[in-house]
Amino acid sequence: MKKTLAAACLPGLAALAAIVTPNFAAAQQAPWRHGILEPKSDAGFIMMASQRDFAQKHSLNLQLVPLKNETLALRALIAGELESYEGTPPFSAVARGAEAKVIGCYWVGLPHSMFVREGISAIKDLDGKTIASSSPGSLPDLIARATLDHFNVPTANVKFANVGGDADRYRALAGGVVDATVVSAEYAPIAPKDKLSLLVKARDIMPDFMRLCYHVTAKTLADRGEDTVRFLATEMDALGYALSHRDETVKLTQSTTGQKAEDPRGAAFFDDVVATKAIDPTLPIPMAKIESMQQILLKAGITPKAVDIKSMVETGPREKALLQVGK
Repeated sequence: MKKTLAAACLPGLAALAAIVTPNFAAAQQAPWRHGILEPKSDAGFIMMASQRDFAQKHSLNLQLVPLKNETLALRALIAGELESYEGTPPFSAVARGAEAKVIGCYWVGLPHSMFVREGISAIKDLDGKTIASSSPGSLPDLIARATLDHFNVPTANVKFANVGGDADRYRALAGGVVDATVVSAEYAPIAPKDKLSLLVKARDIMPDFMRLCYHVTAKTLADRGEDTVRFLATEMDALGYALSHRDETVKLTQSTTGQKAEDPRGAAFFDDVVATKAIDPTLPIPMAKIESMQQILLKAGITPKAVDIKSMVETGPREKALLQVGK
């Protein structure tokens, strides 16, 4: 792994990297390095492809590479340090000349919610208050602004504080530093004990916004087309397995994140994913949803100009992968 990519990996995840890098006989096979974001209560789904023999079954030398954010993942992809990564389609980067192809989407809804402190019972109550967000243009920032817009609360009337990751933002809210924040719904089971409440679910405000799609470059498609198909087939099998094996998926989340067995977040998150059909193991590429996502980003001023979404999509590998796994 190149130093530039290693430097971008999350600190303290060396042990995780060892876990998610299979070591099997086909040593001569080039690795397929796939960028993932910091594992949370979603870890059981995101990392299932590294378990059992899903990758080996499809003759893929899969390596999962945890990174701090999607920006780093996209840069690593373009630099050739990753074969693929998962995240929201990078409309802004593509509009500025970057190249990334969507080859399938699996997390087809948003798991985020807006949580608030005591005394706030409606979005209008946030007028004059402070919301813990992430960097401008990030998904939490976009969700917060879209929620305010949906309820006709001017963003100019609200203060935004860049407080980093989900755990940091939740702690800021629980500690009374801010009045609201957008974090994963995994915090819903523990919010009441911190005297916090879930006010709005992002999927109710942005029903067409997908959380995670797989991306590659045109060069990867040309140089490693068959491996691209193998990668998608591996993920299809792994995600299907994860959805139908609750206990094993929750245990994988706990072992990856360090959550204790009595922590309710992993199990509650799993149940929410299944109940809302948030994950689709057939990895669809819904063009209407992708266009809707682009329009949301354009309205928010995050994407500088519209791009031809057909040029961002490659459907061939998914179609071949579906045949390979018998779907």
